[in-house]
Amino acid sequence: MINIKIRKKIDRKNYTLMAIISFVIILSAWYIASSSGAISEIFLPKPQNVINYYIKAISDGSLWNNSKISIYRITLGFLYAVILGVPVGILTGTFKKFEAVIRPLCEFIRYMPVPAFLPLIMVWIGIGENAKVTVIFIGTFFQLVLMVADDAMSVPDDLINAGYTLGTNTRKAVFKIIIPAMMPRLMETLRMMIGWAWTYLVSAELVAADTGLGYTILKSQRFLKTDAIFAGIILIGLLGLITDRIFALVNKKLFHWAEGG
Repeated sequence: MINIKIRKKIDRKNYTLMAIISFVIILSAWYIASSSGAISEIFLPKPQNVINYYIKAISDGSLWNNSKISIYRITLGFLYAVILGVPVGILTGTFKKFEAVIRPLCEFIRYMPVPAFLPLIMVWIGIGENAKVTVIFIGTFFQLVLMVADDAMSVPDDLINAGYTLGTNTRKAVFKIIIPAMMPRLMETLRMMIGWAWTYLVSAELVAADTGLGYTILKSQRFLKTDAIFAGIILIGLLGLITDRIFALVNKKLFHWAEGG
């Protein structure tokens, strides 16, 4: 039996190589399964057909237009969730009275399926861009509040008590101790939540959309254009991966000390 140690680190070169190999294996299996005829193209398009779709969509400008509007919707919905959710989460994780009011409510709402809100959103807000942004906001806000609250609660009591011993007050303890101490974890939380926001894109673009990557996927479903469906799914995954890497890079640059220097 191979002796593999738990959480044993590997060098960056081997890590990158293994990551590339995993993608190569998946793509090879996809190519073999679709090209051999083992699976009908109705269910699994050939990789070259997906590439041809990208070429066509780039040449006619539809890929850029759909990507641009989807990024706009994701950005707005996520920013609104962060602007409101982070302060509420900090209050929830810092003061028990806020926790008693906010946490049970957020824990209840976060289990409600976001697509179920679509009829209400259309009645309350309409079918414009605000409705699509609201879907993404609802999908991320309540979970974000709970995760930020946990980040605030992760700050050791010893740090806070040391601050009080040195003469600080509650306001300074929040802004000078709790918030700076939780920032590395907060960035990781935002990194996770931007991924959640991307997963709600298709649901958001169910609301009377005529543009966007999610709309393209839904429209292609009606005509069984699986090459376009695969292209849309892969592109959403790539855009989500890019935003994830951006957050990871920012976190590493700003808080490198949090990982041991």
